[in-house]
Amino acid sequence: MNVITPKSLPISVFIITKNEEAYIEQVLLSVSSMNEVILVDSGSTDNTVNIAKKHGAKVYHQAWLGYARQKQFAMSLCSNEWVLNLDGDEILNAAIIARFKKIVENNEADSVRFLRHDIFIGKVSSRFTKKANNLRLYKKSKAHFNENDLVHESATVEGKEIFINESFDHYGYGSVAVMTDKCNQYSSLKAQEKILKSRSYSTLKLFLVFPVTFIKKYIVQGHIFSGNRGLITAMIASYYALIKEAKLYELHQLNKLNKNNH
Repeated sequence: MNVITPKSLPISVFIITKNEEAYIEQVLLSVSSMNEVILVDSGSTDNTVNIAKKHGAKVYHQAWLGYARQKQFAMSLCSNEWVLNLDGDEILNAAIIARFKKIVENNEADSVRFLRHDIFIGKVSSRFTKKANNLRLYKKSKAHFNENDLVHESATVEGKEIFINESFDHYGYGSVAVMTDKCNQYSSLKAQEKILKSRSYSTLKLFLVFPVTFIKKYIVQGHIFSGNRGLITAMIASYYALIKEAKLYELHQLNKLNKNNH
């Protein structure tokens, strides 16, 4: 069996950052076997850039373009055909890297979907709780980001997709404060995105989205097995679903008022 050595894997990792010093060193250490790391920074005021340079990442500065456009720009800088998109708080492990190596060497697919472990209040959820999954490893020539996606952007990839059971650790939802801050930020972007796509709000959805999302998260997806962490996660996810719809309603009402005043 070939040993995975530093810089031996022909995979370009691309990361967009702003003030990610808390985890960026661990992220970069976890991808040290990959022969290129592209980091596109949109104005960090902490030590992110210095840490990245210390670990040999190719650092580029780009004013914020929006999530999808920023990632499309970062991907365009990659020199390998296989590319891996990570955030500045996502850490790989030896098992998933070994699986990546096999997939790339054997050309098993055009894109790879795998599990994400969200570390919340210091712990991963129960093994009985459904884990999120992400499409992050793919061939550059077959992938692109939809620039109309303002948030929750994911590359669209042509060709064969496979799913593997290996996972990575994600620290981006680590605390209640961080989760609720992101809910507020992302829900605003999602509501704006829906307006741009001419989506209308629904009074019925406003009424039902919180309880339906809670039942889905807490019962169907098994967050009930993760104790109080699971309860809090399900409640916050339900709140996020509600405020997305509430902000969409708000934007529609403001647009009506603006039209009536002109």
